[in-house]
Amino acid sequence: MKEQEAFVAGTRSGARGSTGHEREWIRPVTSEDTAALFLNPKSERAAAKRGPVPNVLSVAGSNKAIAEISAWPDYRETPLLSLTGLAASLGVAEIRYKDEAGRFGLGSFKSLGGAYAVYRLLESRIRQALPNAEVAAEAVVGGEFNDLTSGVTVCCATDGNHGRSVAWGAQKFHCRCVIYLHEHVSTGRERAIARYGAEIVRTPGGYDDSVRRARADAAQNGWTVVSDTSWPGYESIPLDVMHGYTLMVDEAIRQMSGDPPSHVFVQAGVGGVVAAVYSSMWWAFRERRPFFVSVEPARAACLLESARAGGIKCVPITAETVMACLSAGEPSRLAWQVLETGADAFMTVSEAAAPEAMRALAEGQGGDMPVVAGESGGAGVAGLMTARGSETFSHLMQLNADSRVLVFGTEGATDATIYQQLVGRTPDEVAATPG
Repeated sequence: MKEQEAFVAGTRSGARGSTGHEREWIRPVTSEDTAALFLNPKSERAAAKRGPVPNVLSVAGSNKAIAEISAWPDYRETPLLSLTGLAASLGVAEIRYKDEAGRFGLGSFKSLGGAYAVYRLLESRIRQALPNAEVAAEAVVGGEFNDLTSGVTVCCATDGNHGRSVAWGAQKFHCRCVIYLHEHVSTGRERAIARYGAEIVRTPGGYDDSVRRARADAAQNGWTVVSDTSWPGYESIPLDVMHGYTLMVDEAIRQMSGDPPSHVFVQAGVGGVVAAVYSSMWWAFRERRPFFVSVEPARAACLLESARAGGIKCVPITAETVMACLSAGEPSRLAWQVLETGADAFMTVSEAAAPEAMRALAEGQGGDMPVVAGESGGAGVAGLMTARGSETFSHLMQLNADSRVLVFGTEGATDATIYQQLVGRTPDEVAATPG
């Protein structure tokens, strides 16, 4: 990848990063769809004892989610792949890829969050009504409490994956579900959600518009919003969602079974999964934690722009990104409490970068196993590829031949038609290709 032309502006004098260079805002000059990098002047890397903000994610909450979800009968650990060929092509020592495409048959890591939050909600309702009852997921799945759960309606807005998880959880645990899809969500993703019995409501505008509509309808009808983003006064359910995500990270840490990676690239929408990954990494490695990079589409860079502004900033989505599940203009306030000091760098990638990463993974570089990654699921790899294509970005992140990188493949081909259009082959054809 050819290094991108860039200019440096807004240098923050006196703020030093791990490279020893002043922290800088870097944006290539060609268009809104090219990459940008912002080294976080508030990063607490030098004071790792502080870690995630207290009272956001917790070890206890994570452990509870891990114990619950891993006890579900259809739970299977997802693989951590070693992409040695891709690592060689990018000039780094190691790339480990946590492949979430097979998680619970739903195609993405989101099944860990939404469904868990639905269960927690229903468990709470059952315990309120029956204080002496022994409540377990198996009994709820078996219909033992249907007289209580069937009267509950959950709803959410989604770009696809979170809604599928909430719908699956509602079907699994026997409650009603209404899912709000904005006008740009593909029909393939709509069908995948409806398959789990959810009622679909289409809304004009983008993701943030559908979030507002879901909140308004829930308030009017007495429903419960099960969202992966938070706002003032609405935190406990998004916190359950984020704690569910930590199971993915816990698996990856155990599967690495050695020194921590030097760098982690995580794709971001509202920020929930990035905050969950960071928190888990900090609990595990403390002062040895990796250099942590949040990756967003250039068209939906609410976290990067918040970091630049020094606090939460909403950005207008003027053009939808191909990385559909990352198309968010407003950060989760819970996630931002972690990332404001936790992320070492915020970066954006171009529209072309995601399909390029998808194709690189599908081709199986240098003998690697071919990997099916969706447009949003491969965005962390797109961030790594973009960074290695720029001497400036690599230098500022100390990303080099000794680097050991962890990325999360957060989704497979959640819309097979779109995947084929971008990659040139069907997901089944890629999966059948020998490595």
